[in-house]
Amino acid sequence: MEISVSRKAHFNAAHRLHVATWSDEKNKEYFGLCNNPNYHGHNYEVIVTVTGKLDEETGYLVDIKVLSDLIRDEIEHRFDHKNLNLDTIEFKNLNPTAENIAVVIWRLLRPHINKEHKLSIKLFETERNFVEYGGN
Repeated sequence: MEISVSRKAHFNAAHRLHVATWSDEKNKEYFGLCNNPNYHGHNYEVIVTVTGKLDEETGYLVDIKVLSDLIRDEIEHRFDHKNLNLDTIEFKNLNPTAENIAVVIWRLLRPHINKEHKLSIKLFETERNFVEYGGN
């Protein structure tokens, strides 16, 4: 029996969307307000979903407390109240778009999740804007 377990978390972070090899004019035209040289912030919500076969003995797919602690340690502590461009190694040379943030979160969590289980990240940048990445 395959089942999915999800855990929601959040972090607040600032960022600036900017491609270093582009001119300031091109960045401003392409990214608009998101290219503000003084940065801007979001209250990100992330939903981490693990999918796989239910352990019939325990009734668990994953221990949700272990998943919660993993998200706290690998994601929330790393990104919460940070400037993603300036304060994190992950985005030193990577544009911190919602798409890239979701991929980075997936890559940080994947080594800690049972290899037999699928991992999916849904990242809400705003209530209406979100991305989803499943490692494909």
